[in-house]
Amino acid sequence: MKLAIASGKGGTGKTTLSCAIALAQTEPVCLLDCDVEEPNSHFFIQPEIERTEAVFSLVPKVDETKCTGCGECGRVCQFSAIISLGKKTMVFNELCHSCGACARICPTHAIEEVRKPIGSLEIGRKAGVRFVSGRMDVGVAMSPPVIRATLKHAVETELTLVDCPPGTSCPFVTAVKGCDAVLLVTEPTPFGLHDLVLAIETIRELGLPFAVVVNRANGEQNRISDYCAAENIPLLLQIPEDRRVAEAYSRGQALTTAMPELKTALASIPQQMKDLTEGRKEREAAACL
Repeated sequence: MKLAIASGKGGTGKTTLSCAIALAQTEPVCLLDCDVEEPNSHFFIQPEIERTEAVFSLVPKVDETKCTGCGECGRVCQFSAIISLGKKTMVFNELCHSCGACARICPTHAIEEVRKPIGSLEIGRKAGVRFVSGRMDVGVAMSPPVIRATLKHAVETELTLVDCPPGTSCPFVTAVKGCDAVLLVTEPTPFGLHDLVLAIETIRELGLPFAVVVNRANGEQNRISDYCAAENIPLLLQIPEDRRVAEAYSRGQALTTAMPELKTALASIPQQMKDLTEGRKEREAAACL
């Protein structure tokens, strides 16, 4: 299965949990770091990088000898990435979503799509973990193309963990919408609850099954556990607030190193999410009968 590990806000421990789940598995696992604006899974996995790949997007290039300045390209573009001013056509690559509409609609075939480098992928391995990390180039405005390039390296025959970007905007949606289920990581604070609710609303719109893990829990009963109980949301694990975790994190060590007693619980999370997904499919199938 393809399991997304996400959060409504940054700093909840999403990457910490993603790496810990990956390292706790006894079977081969693929970890995709899709937080391409600030990837940091490699600090905890410490993979041996085998190769790198460049990531490109397609942007329009105008042949001024063929362009008549008709303005059709600007009218079809939904993102104002290309406009015609008289007989001069201007392209704003930072706004382009690489849809190709301008090139297809141009009556004089004055527009061609050319590749523009926007990021890179690092591909490696650490023991049973196959590791792929996407990284945007400095100055690039949009991360979804790099995220999609990273997701293409998912292995269908293995458990794939997707470390998603924080928040609930386009990068978050791009990373989670192709996954089988979403594991939301949060913290028992007012901000944590507020952004968890936003993330849940987004995932419900996408129609994906999900569950919650609480990081830095200050007890079994907290605002997150109360919310999950009220909303009938599965709460799979509460990771206690512990100085050992902070010390290990500062040294670039994984959660499984700091708290080995959690390894069994972490290793079982993918199977719990799979059971949750299959149970939902069975209920939907029964409802259609």
